[in-house]
Amino acid sequence: MIIKRTALAAAALAATGLLAAAGTAAADTPAGVADLGNANFTKAGATISIPAQAPCAVEGPTSATAPLVSKPGVTFGGGTSSCTTEVTDPGNDVTTTTSTATGNNFELSALVSAGGKRIRISSYTVTCKATQTGTDANWTLSGLTGITGLPSPIPANYTKPLTKSDGTLLANAVFNIQTLPGDGSMTLTMLRIDFAPASGATGSVTVGHTACSPTP
Repeated sequence: MIIKRTALAAAALAATGLLAAAGTAAADTPAGVADLGNANFTKAGATISIPAQAPCAVEGPTSATAPLVSKPGVTFGGGTSSCTTEVTDPGNDVTTTTSTATGNNFELSALVSAGGKRIRISSYTVTCKATQTGTDANWTLSGLTGITGLPSPIPANYTKPLTKSDGTLLANAVFNIQTLPGDGSMTLTMLRIDFAPASGATGSVTVGHTACSPTP
């Protein structure tokens, strides 16, 4: 089921999102990209930086594989990406694109020392598909622990405060982050965790990212 310019989601342990747009592509939105996520934060004077994992693009590289990478406070368990182009009408050079990234065993432990919960996601996928007439994107995750009380469906750009037991804000988990310029292109980030001062960290961690534009 596709809901135009909105997102759908199921319960916290098996959430999904779906959105769609139509129109003509913008020059500043990629033709099609996807990656597993990245991390860039500072805690206790140490900077933790993990670049975008397994990035792909329909303009190349069209596929990528990332191994497990673990640094203090965060682990990406590895995964794959694929950004493909299919010719649907050779006579008129009509194409469609599909950009997908699938990751496994993500873990954020950076909040534990501040009294927060350990966050785990066992698997997740983000996808953006494009045709000449528009684009649609979706995301799905399973095995989410450490974040509870999510609404169903999860709205676009939904923020869930992550607190310690006394209510002190440690971070904000922003789900289903959408950019829809109104020209048919779109960008989707499944989850971004932004640290608050009480966590002792500054910066953010992103999990699952994709974007695409209508094909020429």
